[in-house]
This record gives sequence, structure tokens and C-alpha cells, in this order.
Amino acid sequence: MTDRRVVIAGGHGKIAQHLIQVLTADGDRAVALIRNPDHISAVTALGALPEVIDMETASVDDVAALMHDADAAVFAAGAGPSGGIARKDTVDRGAAVLLADAAEKAGVKRFVQISSFGAGEPVPDDAGDTWKAYIEAKTAAEEDLKRRSHLEWTILRPGGLTDDDPTGHIALSAPPLERGTVPRADVAAVIAALLQSPSTAGKTLMLTSGETRIEDAIEAV
Repeated sequence: MTDRRVVIAGGHGKIAQHLIQVLTADGDRAVALIRNPDHISAVTALGALPEVIDMETASVDDVAALMHDADAAVFAAGAGPSGGIARKDTVDRGAAVLLADAAEKAGVKRFVQISSFGAGEPVPDDAGDTWKAYIEAKTAAEEDLKRRSHLEWTILRPGGLTDDDPTGHIALSAPPLERGTVPRADVAAVIAALLQSPSTAGKTLMLTSGETRIEDAIEAV
């Protein structure tokens, strides 16, 4: 039991919902930043404290006020497949930068950012406009985070996300890593473990399903 307070941007997302359950089971308190008030009951039922805030319009002070006593922050927000090209920038980049700014202002050092396979790499010429915008936004968010010396950040790039049952076994390494898929529940378990692994600060890690237990994989990196 660790008794930490973890602020999660995108608190009603699929990965975030799994993460809330993992954190709650470990004795931690998840603070779920959500845009839609209709999601309050859902995240509360999972064990989180809901805070309604629109990360596309909020100020740094607005977000920092919700992080004043937090031990860590996780960026798990995303515009989603129907979000449109413009929202790839305002959410996948802009909201990530906002959360990092707020964490610095609130003195929250530990920061885990969910990115994606493909980030930090050239976008193929035949990629669609939406995918191109998404990868460019994720890459820009990563580059912003890497410039911050006051945050103990870890960037996690999961492969293709599935809703399969968790396996507890993964492949985790610095880039590159062969493409593959990974259940969202395993991504959440990895994030929770990273939050307890300060030695992973300053690392960019690729994640897919694999043969190694999560704890062993994190120790190895």
C-alpha cells in the first residue's frame, strides 16, 4: 500500500479507467480530470476523485490548483479517432503541455506521459492526414517534455491497443521495438509500476505484449 495521490488527465479514457482501478487497489488515490460531467459517476465508481475541467480551455493555474497535493501526474488524454485534425493538436499536444506546465507550477515532479508507437519518427509519406496530425502532435508533446528539467518524466509509447484481458507479461525497451499490440489493462499496470520506479525517469520506453513479467521488465530498463 503506497498512499500516493495521482492526477490523471483524460480520467475517463479506457487506459485511465484501468489505471484508476490499479491505483485504488494499491491504496493510492486517483484524481480523474474529466471534461464531461456525465462521467463523474463512472470514475467515482472506480474509486477516483473526479475533477471536471476542459484541458483545451483551462489555464495553467486552473489545472495546477487541482494538483497542489499530488505525488504524480499521468497524461492519458487523447482526442480519439473522431476528434478531427485540429483536436489532435489541442489535446494530444496542447493538453499534454498544459499538464506539464501545471505540474511544474504545483511542484509535482513525477510525470508519466502516454505517447504512441510512431512518435519521434518520420511520418510515412502515404500516411493519412489524421494519422500524420496525431503523430506530429505526440512527437511535439514528447519534445516539450524532454526539455523540462524540473520534472521526473517517463514517456511510454504503447503499440496497438486492445481490450483483451491483461496478461501481466510485456516487452518493454528503449526504441526501437518490433511493432505489436498490448492490452490497455497491461498498459495501465505498467504505468502504475513506472510511478513506483523513479529510476525510469528521463527514459522513453516502447511497450507491447511479450514474455517478461511487468516487474521484471521495468527493473531491466
